[in-house]
Amino acid sequence: MLVEPYAYSLRIRLHDTDAAGVLFYGHLFRHAHDAYESFMEQLGFPLRDLIGAGDAGPKVRLPITRAKARYERPLRLGDRVQVELRVAEVRRRSFAIAYRFLDEQGYTCATAQTLHCLVSEDDAGLPAKMRDALTACIEVQ
Repeated sequence: MLVEPYAYSLRIRLHDTDAAGVLFYGHLFRHAHDAYESFMEQLGFPLRDLIGAGDAGPKVRLPITRAKARYERPLRLGDRVQVELRVAEVRRRSFAIAYRFLDEQGYTCATAQTLHCLVSEDDAGLPAKMRDALTACIEVQ
């Protein structure tokens, strides 16, 4: 199945930048995570529900066990950015998310990838509904 990437928009704010007015490198992952949270909610798996926030205890833990980024063009204060998010891989206990940060002209300014690994007591793997939903989002090339 060929699917479109999930799109998330943001604007680079002052608190996102370094002294030169350029996106501070570590904040790229904050914006990637914001896009990830929005994507999971749209997919039907809001992180608040998954981790059991406000409930008696956690239901699912999906810590990021690997993260990498490549910076190609500066993102500056005031820039409007679109983050394209794609599911890169789904395994029994983990999944990878790929991100592409585009400026208003459509140039790729940065890319990133995060690996989310399930931590659970029963070692059952990703919940079947979540695994199926994530798998359905993988782009066929």
